[in-house]
Amino acid sequence: MTALVAVAHGSRDPRSAATVHALLDVVRALRPSLDVRGSFLDLSAPRLGDVLRAAHGDGHRSAVVVPLLLGKAFHARVDVPGAVAEARLPSLEVTISDVLGPDPRLESAALRRLASAGVGPDREWGVVLAGAGSSHAPANALVTSIAERWARESRWAGAQAAFASTAAPDVPTAVARLRALGARRVAVASWFLAPGLLPDRVAALAGEDAVVAAPLGPDPEVAELVLHRFDQAAAAGLARSA
Repeated sequence: MTALVAVAHGSRDPRSAATVHALLDVVRALRPSLDVRGSFLDLSAPRLGDVLRAAHGDGHRSAVVVPLLLGKAFHARVDVPGAVAEARLPSLEVTISDVLGPDPRLESAALRRLASAGVGPDREWGVVLAGAGSSHAPANALVTSIAERWARESRWAGAQAAFASTAAPDVPTAVARLRALGARRVAVASWFLAPGLLPDRVAALAGEDAVVAAPLGPDPEVAELVLHRFDQAAAAGLARSA
């Protein structure tokens, strides 16, 4: 059977790895027959190469690496393929799936986190959709397009994308824009999978009065999306070998 090897970025913050493992527990609960393993690119253990070698040692002859990344930035385009190549396992057929985003299930999870934080569908609210930020413009454009759609389709005073680093606008700028649009209260929706340095930075920059929703985390729809990416890649791998 093909193993699912999920790979997250990794963080020195232990809450990050704990959240990734909690998400993978939900994935396992949805498909108990599947061998689901977690790994990290950096800063956390186990590393992707070590997990691939362990899967091969346990008898797997194929694996799908599912990047637990929300966009196709540097980590997805360079780091993940590089880590797979460095593992040097010619007898293990490894397929890399698409990243998690874009997908409506991620938006649903982010909106559920907002609702859980007490954000209602009325005009007193302005919502910042906060992501990490990337030097890869299309990754930032994805977050911006979601915020723009929320602004059009919601009853909020407005919605603005903001980024914790690298890209503009930053969180204080987005908050100021929402205040100018008439928002009396500001909420921050998280475009992060797990807690860590950047989500904490976003919360601090949003100000004490802002309501900050939790990262996407072990949401059932996010877990379904992980399995969907696995299934897509596994089917593609079978088609190539047929």
